[in-house]
Amino acid sequence: MQFILIAALFSVSVSIALKLYRQYGMNIIHLLTVNYITASVQCFLWFKPTFNIAQLEHSWWLIGALAVILPSIFWCLDRALHHAGLIKTEIAQRLSVVLTILVSTLIYHEQFSLLKIFGIVLGVVAVLIMLIGQGSAKSSQSVAAWLSILSVWVGYAVIDLLFKYTSGLGLQFAMSLNAIFICSAILCLFASLFQSQALTLKTLIAGVILGALNFANIAFYLYAHRQLSDSPALVFASMNIMVVCLGILAAVLIFKEQLNQSRAVGGMLAIVAVLILMQSM
Repeated sequence: MQFILIAALFSVSVSIALKLYRQYGMNIIHLLTVNYITASVQCFLWFKPTFNIAQLEHSWWLIGALAVILPSIFWCLDRALHHAGLIKTEIAQRLSVVLTILVSTLIYHEQFSLLKIFGIVLGVVAVLIMLIGQGSAKSSQSVAAWLSILSVWVGYAVIDLLFKYTSGLGLQFAMSLNAIFICSAILCLFASLFQSQALTLKTLIAGVILGALNFANIAFYLYAHRQLSDSPALVFASMNIMVVCLGILAAVLIFKEQLNQSRAVGGMLAIVAVLILMQSM
């Protein structure tokens, strides 16, 4: 279980870092560029993947799609943290699993059990409660918060589904992940050329830290699955619940976010939904 806790800590640390970096006025494109360069190097040194050119050529479109989507959703995550706060963003990110399970069940014609349906409905209700909770904000801010939360919720589900499809093609996880990180780094580097703000040493160091946190989250989550290979549902549930709880703690203690009714109810429903979905797996 220690690997799950460490992975959850790193996951929340990524959101904390992004929120802090925005407060210091750092350029998100430069941050993402350095983040993916760092993650690419770490992935290569840690997993030591063997690159199969034939496999990469066969799945170039999938790797290309993920290389575009990953930094795009990271950018949406940054916007959500700014407009909606850490609590709602973490809950939306973790509840993306509801959409993943729903779409996977429809695609692979799996049977809908009552538990699975109940878990999915609860997860959707939790997201809706958080969105309704933005209604008291100014109109423009409320719309921005709605859109950013929805983009994180849907975006992370799309990423999960594409990674599942990647594994279904028989691609080596380490090889495909490293290729995606490298392509994302190249795309972000290209985008950074059009930024009016130059890359600073402060942003460079921050990007390296962000990349290290991002990769550590993935690495320790994989270690947790290996350690508890007979209990994937337990890993899935524990990770999501820990991230929601740690995210709420960090938001309240570090960023002084108010744990209002919509956030509290959304958080509790998210945890219950994850537990129910774990039972249905």
